[in-house]
Amino acid sequence: MKRHSDTGTAGAGHLQLSSNLRPGASRTTTMRQRWGVILAGGDGTRLQPLTRIACGDDRPKQFCPLLGGKTLLAHTRRRLSKTLDPDRVIFALAKKHEPYYMEELESVPEFQRIVQSHNQGNLPAILWSLMRLVSWENQALVEIFPSDHYFANEDGFISTIERTFDFADKERDSVILLGAEATHPETEYGWIEPEGSTARRLSREFASVQRFWEKPTREIARELLTKGCLWNTFVMIGSAGAFLKMIQQTVPVLFERFEAALLSGESESEEHSMQSIYDSLVPSDFSKQVLAQSAERLLVTSCGDVGWSDLGEPRRFIAALTEDGRKPPRSWECLTDCLAEVTSTDSAPGHSRVRSAPMRIGC
Repeated sequence: MKRHSDTGTAGAGHLQLSSNLRPGASRTTTMRQRWGVILAGGDGTRLQPLTRIACGDDRPKQFCPLLGGKTLLAHTRRRLSKTLDPDRVIFALAKKHEPYYMEELESVPEFQRIVQSHNQGNLPAILWSLMRLVSWENQALVEIFPSDHYFANEDGFISTIERTFDFADKERDSVILLGAEATHPETEYGWIEPEGSTARRLSREFASVQRFWEKPTREIARELLTKGCLWNTFVMIGSAGAFLKMIQQTVPVLFERFEAALLSGESESEEHSMQSIYDSLVPSDFSKQVLAQSAERLLVTSCGDVGWSDLGEPRRFIAALTEDGRKPPRSWECLTDCLAEVTSTDSAPGHSRVRSAPMRIGC
């Protein structure tokens, strides 16, 4: 990728930055600096029992038309278009998924696509995306967003994004996590424990992060629910420089390798120069290796009860579908038959819980 000669400082390493890219000049300064990164390189193996029925192949869920005939990626793009210019969104992809996304992203310029030789977890995808971004906009505010999640109350979610972008514009050293109000003691989600605040208070405020809880036991999940802790949506907003500084401090070797490859100035393509690095990587996770090691540097705010789900497995997808008033197709009856809908005594008052039963594949 061509680099610009005007440079600035992101506060991370020796990264040379540029701010020559100025689309949307009629926007306010904050809007011009807003960018998004959509993480669309995952393999989606947990939902494959459902996506195989829907699509007849092993494509990841983000490229499968599971809701209203549109892919989850298409819904994510539409959702983010309410708060970001489409020409300021970077897509982190995997080369092997190209047959599934090529048509959908045909009109997206090449510089907005990060094509990884293969999926090595979300940490390399985020780091590469951020380094490309700051080469174009040195004062960028960035939202990092999964490509395959669900929000029943999109207006409430977008409202949280707007106030968080405003906050991040004033607090450039901060990285803010968006948590969803927990409605039951879910053991398959990550949880965020705010410092000295409850989810209700955080509907308009920002608090420090005391601790992360990754897939807690049932007993701990009940305690977290009672304390007003939040589900971790993995939606994050902050300045690109703040993200990069946090990554540099937690995984310095990876940071330096990416920096050297992306800023080498050699004529070979960016993707080619990165392939050798990817070939030697082991899968790495942004939550475990960066966020969990940086709790003291993070802030959290609550989206409220926006009906969030990561759609990570068939039972959660079908529960979200039902909540949205949609009826699962008849071809999915073999899945719905495998889900025992019960009202659990573990649930919060007024909420029912869908429990997973053993799944009969091929029924």
